[in-house]
Amino acid sequence: MTTIVFHPEAKAEFAAAARWYSDVSPGLGKQFRWETKATVSRIARTPQAFSVLRDDIRCHMLHRFPYGLLYQVHVNHIFVVAVMHLHREPDYWVHRI
Repeated sequence: MTTIVFHPEAKAEFAAAARWYSDVSPGLGKQFRWETKATVSRIARTPQAFSVLRDDIRCHMLHRFPYGLLYQVHVNHIFVVAVMHLHREPDYWVHRI
């Protein structure tokens, strides 16, 4: 399986969103974590299958939550640039690449 590496800020976004959903409703944070991990697995299996957002950054959206995983495909790994809320400032993550 392909190695997945998260930018530190992407990892923090993932944790913050999971905490927020846990605060909203019991079990919802766990569901967010599960769906995000399932999305990461889909990306690892078929990284070229998802839409190019900008340059070499691809995006795969979560199904149930308004988030997308922005990532770059490298030879030895996949680099997750952002765990982006889809209704917020769209280019906040650009400085990470």
